[in-house]
Amino acid sequence: MRTNFLDNSKIKKQYLKFIRSQETTKDTFGQKIKQLNKIYIPLCDLIFKKFYTRKNTQIIGLSGSQGSGKSTISKILKIILKEKYKLNVTIISIDDFYKTLEERKKMSKKISNLFLTRGVPGTHDTKLLYNSLTKLKRKNFKPFSIPKFDKSKDNRYDKNHWLQIKKKPDIIIFEGWCVGAKSQPKNSLINPINELERKQDKNLIWRKKVNLELKGNYKKIFDLINLLIFLKVPSFKYVYMWRALQEKKLRTSSKGNKIMNNFQIKKFIMFYERITRDMLKTLPMKSKILISIDKSHCLHSMKVK
Repeated sequence: MRTNFLDNSKIKKQYLKFIRSQETTKDTFGQKIKQLNKIYIPLCDLIFKKFYTRKNTQIIGLSGSQGSGKSTISKILKIILKEKYKLNVTIISIDDFYKTLEERKKMSKKISNLFLTRGVPGTHDTKLLYNSLTKLKRKNFKPFSIPKFDKSKDNRYDKNHWLQIKKKPDIIIFEGWCVGAKSQPKNSLINPINELERKQDKNLIWRKKVNLELKGNYKKIFDLINLLIFLKVPSFKYVYMWRALQEKKLRTSSKGNKIMNNFQIKKFIMFYERITRDMLKTLPMKSKILISIDKSHCLHSMKVK
């Protein structure tokens, strides 16, 4: 078994350095170390064992609602997998595969004006995403680039800013808010779940199209996942609270003009609400690994099925 018998002190040092560069709230030292020992290292051990058993590139799905910490967790897992097991890890975010603003404008005119807002299934370039994931797993791997999306400008970066993948990865961490989501029964779409659906999707055109995308194009992508991890938040109200925190961080790091205020965040979350609520009910049972997040935004427990 290929492993690295490095003292965990090096991992701990890099982990704490990264956490301090990301945090907006001051957790105690004990909370950070507890999460490292109780969640992150055991999780990386499981991921390595899966890679070692299969002897090929593994796609690890990391799913969780907005603000649950997917991007931060992905980077921590990468640090540990690299230091402890010398694995080559590539992080892929479903957010980087949003359709361009121009493509969504065309979609909004052709189908529903709600598709102008990025986020829900149907607003991603599923063909590009599927092809990228399959290219990463090929035995005869060839370097290529994948898109990057600038949320502050609500559009893709130019191709010269895309991520260059030069080496075949051992592990792909595929993260996103709707990763692993399933389509819903048609009759469950009838009753609107919020004001957005009630007023702007009276004929169910948007809901039905989103559901159809989950059933087809997105299922094809999610079927590529070898191990699905679901981050379970305490309740839906924390989705708004933690999304607002994300937006606060974005204000300090970006000069774009698409950063949202609190009113805009509330409206934006309505686009995600139906699928998010369904995932909170279904994915704890369907995911291979369930990580519960407490009200203080800390990883509380991990359940392996």
